[in-house]
Amino acid sequence: MKYIFVVNPHAGETNAAPALKTTIAALGKDTDCDIYETKAIGDATVFVRDFCNAHPGEELRFIACGGDGTLNEVINGAVGFAGVSVSCYPCGSGNDFVKAFGGAEKFLDVKALLDAPARPLDLLKVGDRYSNNVVNFGFDTTVAITVNNEREKTGSAGKSVYTKGVVTALIKSMKNRFTVKADGEILNPDGKALLCTVANGQYVGGSFRCAPRAETDDGLIEVCLIKPISRLRFVRILGTYTEGRHLDDPAVQDIVVYRRAKTVEVTAPDGFAYSLDGEIIYENHFTVEIVPAAVSFAVPE
Repeated sequence: MKYIFVVNPHAGETNAAPALKTTIAALGKDTDCDIYETKAIGDATVFVRDFCNAHPGEELRFIACGGDGTLNEVINGAVGFAGVSVSCYPCGSGNDFVKAFGGAEKFLDVKALLDAPARPLDLLKVGDRYSNNVVNFGFDTTVAITVNNEREKTGSAGKSVYTKGVVTALIKSMKNRFTVKADGEILNPDGKALLCTVANGQYVGGSFRCAPRAETDDGLIEVCLIKPISRLRFVRILGTYTEGRHLDDPAVQDIVVYRRAKTVEVTAPDGFAYSLDGEIIYENHFTVEIVPAAVSFAVPE
């Protein structure tokens, strides 16, 4: 198998490429590894797709070295190619997706990444784009927009930036207008909500366990809509939501609408934005579909 480390040099505090080169060299000459540093947003998808087209039939493993955005780009490039698997060397700011598999630490052992068995991974499809983790909107999107703006200004996005995003959303985004249908059922007939997460993974926003029951290979989408609430109540339930207890806590069942579905349709006013694995997309009518076993994902044992 050939291994290609796709490195986002701007992820995290330092460029991971130099340290990876040293680690790979120590593995010996028998290990067939390349390192590619991305040049711009979207470059990882183009590179992976072009590489797969240039090496038909070969066993390839692309290891996304960065955060959730880098992993998403690599997966979007690898979809549809036989003999190709994806894994992750999590060195970004959030690293949300790998938390569903035990956390970032187990993915930082390079030798274990090379030896890791691949398993089927479902993906969420929105138009011609795929999400491996979460499509979210409402309160969450305001947070994500703030985080992205700060990242553009400073080049990084730590926990303090996520906190700033939450504060901004508390001011601007407590009652959002959109309608969600899960397998044809309207979840909020009044067309209002605080937020909604459409998930394949479990975590979003660096620490929020939005979909605690999510399985990445069950062929189902986790849909959780939170009805509008006061800022005071938001503060009171934030810990419950962050820890992923909102689906079971009786104190919040009056505001939680939870479903599992295969398709989710969202309709909203013009100018509506949603977040697809951290990328902000402006679209006021879209459908999310589950694609079972769309790609192979390697998880270290």
